[in-house]
Formats: sequence, C-alpha cells, structure tokens
Amino acid sequence: MNTIDVTMALVVGGLFAIGFYLMLQRSLMRIVLGFILLGHGTNLLLLVAGGTPGRPPVPTGTTEASARTADPLPQAMALTAIVITFGLTAFLMALAYRSWRLSGHDEVHDDVEDRLIGTARERADAGPESGRDEAGSAPDRDDGGTAPGEAR
Repeated sequence: MNTIDVTMALVVGGLFAIGFYLMLQRSLMRIVLGFILLGHGTNLLLLVAGGTPGRPPVPTGTTEASARTADPLPQAMALTAIVITFGLTAFLMALAYRSWRLSGHDEVHDDVEDRLIGTARERADAGPESGRDEAGSAPDRDDGGTAPGEAR
C-alpha cells in the first residue's frame, strides 16, 4: 500500500463525511454543496480504484504486458458519474433558486405531514395511561359524574 493510496483514502473519506454532513442541513445551498462534494468523492474513489495511472489500456500481446494493463471500467464509470453529478447539480440549483424566489430564503421547513406523524406517534406512545382507551376516545361514564379535575 502506497502513501498516495492512504492519502487518497483519507481524502475520499473526508469528502464523503463532509458531503453527508452538509446534506443533513436545512439550507438548500448546503444540500447542493453536500451533493457536489459527494460527487467529487465518488469520482476520486473510482479513479483510485482504477489502479496505477500511466499503464496502457490495451495489451501488446505478451502475458506480462496483459497483466500490467489499466482497467478502463473505472475510468468509464468516473466519466458517467461526472455527467450524472453535473445534471443533478443543475437540477438541484434550479430547485433551490425557485424555492428562494418563492419564499425569500432557502431553508426547508417541516412538512405538515411530518408534524401529523409526529403527533400521532406521541399519542401512540402515551398509550391508555392518558385517560383514553385504545381507540383513542374518552372512556364512557355510566355514573354521569365527571372525572377529577373536570368542570361541570
């Protein structure tokens, strides 16, 4: 293992870590920057996986030369990843710009459905101890009285 391999592994790991951290933020520009860093980390990972640079991609006919050829698949995958990253970055930038034009800021707010799911989960976690039965309705009173703390 070379020093360059260790260095590239640390660089790729750092790019992935920073990219994932930025993608977990609420700002759309940070999400786009995180996606860009993930794309660069993927490209570097694919190029490092290709092996030592400078080897010929086509063997010259001897078995020794065919054992020392470069693998063209990671290079083709890196080129494809560059094109996909560029296209998705342009799309995400257009979405972020549109969101900024409509709302005046680029922060993502909680969705209404997320809040409803959160309150439903809190009610389910509270269970029957909260004075409600399993169906979620208040218990029936046969005596016509009120529960403690309840006004008439």
